[in-house]
Amino acid sequence: MTSSDSPDCLFCTIVAGDLPADVVASSDTAVAFRDIAPKAPVHVLVVPREHYPDVPALAASAPEVLADVVALADGVASDLADGQYRLVFNTGPKAGQSVFHVHAHLLAGGHLPGFD
Repeated sequence: MTSSDSPDCLFCTIVAGDLPADVVASSDTAVAFRDIAPKAPVHVLVVPREHYPDVPALAASAPEVLADVVALADGVASDLADGQYRLVFNTGPKAGQSVFHVHAHLLAGGHLPGFD
């Protein structure tokens, strides 16, 4: 499924450039932009350019794109933080997924509580 298959998808609209976002990095297959409601000093969403509803669908259909999403997140963490980060994929509404275009939350910048 490509981004053109999901014209009502918020992230597809951002990837297409039709909705402004604070883009911090991109690759041929993924885009990284700042979250509009950050939960950490550095909170960036990393999304594939193609539309997949969640991370299992992406992993099954395009594992190389999933690898690029992770690599782009790592590069952003190196550029914007100290290279130490948390990468979270929410899958399903009960897990907190509210936009059904797979996206990684890159959280970094200082001490991140919760797993001490």
